[in-house]
Amino acid sequence: MASELLTLYGYWRSSAVYRVRIALNLKGLAYETQPVHLLRDGGEQHGEAYRALNPQQLIPCLRDGERVLTQSMAIMEYLEETHPEPPLLPADARSRARVRALALAVACDIHPLGNLRVLQYLEGELGAGEDVKLAWSRHWIESGFDALEAMLAGSSATGRYCHGDAPGLADACLVPQAYNALRWKLPLERWPTIARIHAACNELDAFRQAMPEHQPDAP
Repeated sequence: MASELLTLYGYWRSSAVYRVRIALNLKGLAYETQPVHLLRDGGEQHGEAYRALNPQQLIPCLRDGERVLTQSMAIMEYLEETHPEPPLLPADARSRARVRALALAVACDIHPLGNLRVLQYLEGELGAGEDVKLAWSRHWIESGFDALEAMLAGSSATGRYCHGDAPGLADACLVPQAYNALRWKLPLERWPTIARIHAACNELDAFRQAMPEHQPDAP
């Protein structure tokens, strides 16, 4: 069973950290935030102290007592296994596979291509300007959301949320990516099912409290 002491290492605007905050809130788990500034002094994630926690030099990390967990999807699955109520995943295998597929469509296929280190590489190594970075980010969100909209709109399993009428793992991944879409000035109206689910999620305290602007390290 997990310890009561949870510390989330992250950055206020990180999508991967955002989704873990949502999961923690949905579970009703108390945690403390340990900011890791991704830009200050070349990025605190590259410092010796943080590299000792996560050799990948990525966020988030979740410390549970003496355990240190990395990778947002693994962290959320850990929370699901150690604190099964309320659930982030459905009870039956077929539905769990659907929810994981929706979550991974964001976490593996959309989000990494707009990650800070990818954009920094485009700029620093390939000489991409702001207009190129904008076009890059918008392209991968648009193509990913086009597919995700079809997956959601075309399934009778979609309810008020990504799967049925209770929020879960897929919603925790979708909402931060929708935040990114709005940040890059992509109107969600293009994807009506995504827009509807995004709005429904943000009516809940668990999602509102996880918003980047509400974090202690937000500027």
